[in-house]
Amino acid sequence: MSKAKKSIKIRLPEYVTPRNDWRKEIHRVFATKWETSNITYSKADKLELIIKLYLDKGRLEAHDVDNRLKDIMDALQGRIGGPKNVHKYRKYILNDNQVYKVTIEKQPPRNYTIRLGHLIVRKYKR
Repeated sequence: MSKAKKSIKIRLPEYVTPRNDWRKEIHRVFATKWETSNITYSKADKLELIIKLYLDKGRLEAHDVDNRLKDIMDALQGRIGGPKNVHKYRKYILNDNQVYKVTIEKQPPRNYTIRLGHLIVRKYKR
C-alpha cells in the first residue's frame, strides 16, 4: 500500500505589482493543484514551506525574502486585500502559526525558470 501524499508543490507565478495581484495568482495556482491533490490540512497540522524565488538582477536586489514570504503565507490563508473579517478567498492554511519551518531562497533564474519559483507545502516532520 502506498503512503498518502502529504505535500503540494506548485510553480510560483512571476511576481507582479500590486502585491495583492501576485497573492491572487498564487492562490489561483494553489487552488488548482489543491483540487486534484486529495490533501487537507487541519488546524492541528504543523506545516513546512519550502520556497525558491527566481528573480532577475534588479528584482533580486530589490525584494526582501520576508516580504515575499508574507505574501505567500497570506495567499495560502486567503488574505488578499480587503478587511480581515471578510473572507472572500478560501483558506488552505487556516493560520500561519501552523507553519513551523520555512526555507526560502532567492536566486537568479535559470533559463527554464525565468522569474518563476517553487513552493512546497508539506506536513512538518521533526
